Amino acid sequence: MATLFSLLLLFSAFLGAQSTFKVTNNCGYTIWPGILSNAGLAPLTTTGFQLQPGETRVIEVPASWSGRLWARTLCTSDPTSGKFSCATGDCGSGTVECGGGGAAPPVSLVEFTLNGGGNNDFYDVSLVDGYNIALVVFPQGGSGPNCVPTGCIVELNGPCPEGLRVVTGGQTIACKSACEAFSDPRYCCSGAYGNPNTCGPTSYSLFFKNACPRAYSYAYDDATSTFTCASGTAQYLLSFCPNSSSLRSSGGNNPEAAGVPLINDTMIFSDGSQSTHYFPNCFFKIFFSVFLVLSWLTTHV
Repeated sequence: MATLFSLLLLFSAFLGAQSTFKVTNNCGYTIWPGILSNAGLAPLTTTGFQLQPGETRVIEVPASWSGRLWARTLCTSDPTSGKFSCATGDCGSGTVECGGGGAAPPVSLVEFTLNGGGNNDFYDVSLVDGYNIALVVFPQGGSGPNCVPTGCIVELNGPCPEGLRVVTGGQTIACKSACEAFSDPRYCCSGAYGNPNTCGPTSYSLFFKNACPRAYSYAYDDATSTFTCASGTAQYLLSFCPNSSSLRSSGGNNPEAAGVPLINDTMIFSDGSQSTHYFPNCFFKIFFSVFLVLSWLTTHV
């Protein structure tokens, strides 16, 4: 009987061994989050859903899950066929549920490896595949020196460089990576550039990095872009279009956190004290333009 009781306790603990993702839409428009489990892992109970402005959905996640989440925008269903599709982040399933489909770039991604090496949860926000929406990951109740918020809190579609813009109806709805836009190995970290010694930041990746210091801007941008919490200590809030009050309450304004600021001092929020729009200052605009010209000259002359 004692053995049976012990087994029941272990089974109960196993069932309770899970994490929680709290996904919140702070945008002024509807989004459709998508979720993809890594190869070999079972899909979560949902792989895609709709979130109205101000709405939150809580998702239970296995303790050792790994995969990615993102937001789809400007989604519609064809009135004749009923096929569901999105202008950004589409997963190709034809339905709200992605069902194993990944996000079409350009898209802002959240990546997780729960209960990874060293009994840590690893998480990051990646703009390697481009950008479509602002988002932040807030670990709640976690422990560890690198267990801090990360993400990209600014709206980058407006200031997106000309060659990277995705335009629909005269409006920029997403910002491509240089790899997708130009298919150049130098930007894709492929071929002769397929290792960290030969693939470094470029003028284009620096556009993303300057605005979002803690987000991945290119494939080998690990040092300032990967964060960890001790496994089993944190639940995770994923906030799309995060507002200033959520950032203040999370401690996300701490410029010393993980050694890299979450918030760049060239941004403000639109609620009166700050804005989620990013306006590079005059010096940066001039610097960025000169950098682009020099990059072109070193490649073509």
